[in-house]
Amino acid sequence: MAATSPSHSHLHAGYLTATPNPLSNPSSNSGSDPPTPPASPRHTIGVGGAAAGHRYQRQMADKENGTAAPRLTRASAKRAAAVTAVAVAAKRKRVALSELPTLSNAVFKQKPRTKKASHVAEPNKATSTRRAPSPDLVDEEGDPQLCAPYASDINSYLRSMEMETKRRPAAHYIETVQVDVTANMRAILVDWLIEVAEEYTLVSDTLYLTVSYIDRFLSAKALNRQKLQLLGVSAMLIASKYEEISPPNVEDFCYITDNTYMKKEVVNMESDILNVLKFELGNPTTKTFLRMFIKSTQEDNKYPSLSLESMGSYLAELSLLEYGCVRLLPSVVAASAVFVARLTLDPDTNPWSKKLQAVTGYRASELKDCITLIHDLQLNRKGTSLMAIRDKYKQDRVKLEPCNRTTFH
Repeated sequence: MAATSPSHSHLHAGYLTATPNPLSNPSSNSGSDPPTPPASPRHTIGVGGAAAGHRYQRQMADKENGTAAPRLTRASAKRAAAVTAVAVAAKRKRVALSELPTLSNAVFKQKPRTKKASHVAEPNKATSTRRAPSPDLVDEEGDPQLCAPYASDINSYLRSMEMETKRRPAAHYIETVQVDVTANMRAILVDWLIEVAEEYTLVSDTLYLTVSYIDRFLSAKALNRQKLQLLGVSAMLIASKYEEISPPNVEDFCYITDNTYMKKEVVNMESDILNVLKFELGNPTTKTFLRMFIKSTQEDNKYPSLSLESMGSYLAELSLLEYGCVRLLPSVVAASAVFVARLTLDPDTNPWSKKLQAVTGYRASELKDCITLIHDLQLNRKGTSLMAIRDKYKQDRVKLEPCNRTTFH
């Protein structure tokens, strides 16, 4: 993570205030404990003693993990015996599923199933009148991670799910529902949550789900601006539980707000969100479709995989800040991000191929409005001062230079 400047931004009551870097004045050790070396600089969010409190928590954790003498109990003896038995029985390290190249008991040798006729109701006129996407979404049948035989069914299911009203925010909820919250306050909140996600190293799916929960909640219930940050951290708490292997706990989210909100307030807001959303938490996001679309375009080898993925992810995250993207389907935003990413990386080549049109189900002309919106975000034509996403991707290997032309077919 890139080093931070001497001051940080903190969201409170719907606006930002500059605060001094707490790391510049570390507190000295006291008492009988030996002095602890100063912690290395890290990205901090909050004011006052938030950084010192976090450092204190880490020091206490170090003590519990070996510095302090452990208390011997029957339970600890049983746990130690169990750990020893497991270590003797299996010496291999645990490997994440994404790192396993093959799973012999899950390789599909048969041909992909023929796609059955969909019984999903036709979308209304406000939704895109797209054609059925091509079943050729994944080429490598030998990779069980990609589920090639079921790619078409998965895509059809996600497409039908993204159009369900219960999983979609209202198109103009700021104007029709909210009284004290503005689109600019929403953008400030999302920008701050991007920093929180970086601080706790959360996966991008958690961030996208968080923003989705916020928009859906605000579509159904008016909120005072003083509670907007509370809504943000509570929504991220829920999304973390849904996506993360080891999600941050409630205390972590209280700390990141410099204890502006207490644990009870976060838990109560979490309950309110779940009730308003009726526990419908598993909706597809822009990131869901972005992975599918980028994977399907790698066969031409015109764009380095990392470059296209990073550029597409950068543009898709920029769309999270834009209130105007709330009314658009996630698949539309993802397809538009791929279009602009390909155009940025190779301005002299048509960015929209027949393969992409077949996979996404959209012609470039159908994406024109969203492409223009994302392109404006890329050029920062609104002159926004919210820089969390741009700072996040500054360390990426992609040189993020906006393109100067847009072509539609």
